[in-house]
Amino acid sequence: MTAVINENPIIQVNNLKFFYPGDARALHGIDLSFPEKNVTALIGPSGCGKSTLLRCLNRMNDLIDGCRVEGEITLEGENIYGKNTDIIELRRRVGMVFQKSNPFPKSIYENVIYGLRIAGEKDKKLFDERVEKSLKAAALWDEVKDRLQESALGLSGGQMQRLCIARAIAVNPKVILMDEPCSALDPKSTARVEETIKDLRDDFTIIIVTHNMQQAARVSDHTAFLFEGNLIEYGLTDQLFVKPQVKQTEDYITGRFG
Repeated sequence: MTAVINENPIIQVNNLKFFYPGDARALHGIDLSFPEKNVTALIGPSGCGKSTLLRCLNRMNDLIDGCRVEGEITLEGENIYGKNTDIIELRRRVGMVFQKSNPFPKSIYENVIYGLRIAGEKDKKLFDERVEKSLKAAALWDEVKDRLQESALGLSGGQMQRLCIARAIAVNPKVILMDEPCSALDPKSTARVEETIKDLRDDFTIIIVTHNMQQAARVSDHTAFLFEGNLIEYGLTDQLFVKPQVKQTEDYITGRFG
């Protein structure tokens, strides 16, 4: 499809192609832009390239030997695949929450400030302020404020995932990537995480991969449908789910395939 251009996007993807080792192509010339302080959902069947695309946005795919990227991704106008890119700084600006919650075997407090510590920050007052602010933003503060020095591994699955969200936002990123953040959670915990996502859209740009189309409809402002490494359709979520412009999108949304 033709390039999707939003006015003043925070991330712009131009003709992105991604190859796994052996030149197996996972993405075929993706053109897509992500508006600032919006939630964008990436949907599509398993293996369609949505998680690969997500991981291109903060170069997590660099960790896979033999992968190759062609095209351009800009963050606030700067090419993140430029030779002078500071990847640690990129991942501070573009944080990530994974499918399976991954708290460190440390206290709740230390989990939240981990990114600040590795950046060299030592200000205890700043730590305290950032812990409270981040846990409140992740809708977890009231549940853990009296147990900040306890191990994060003692939290429930849903609490762990919200802790990972708090850890991601503690370093004040511009963008938060979420790779199926609710797939391992029960319905009640999923609802809490979804409410957190809705609350965070005022301060952060969020890009979420989800296999749950109802979830995409509930939490996102825009939705992109991918199939076999191609961008099939992109638009406002309400419009795409109610009146898709491409029959393939309609077939997927209505369960005819996928």
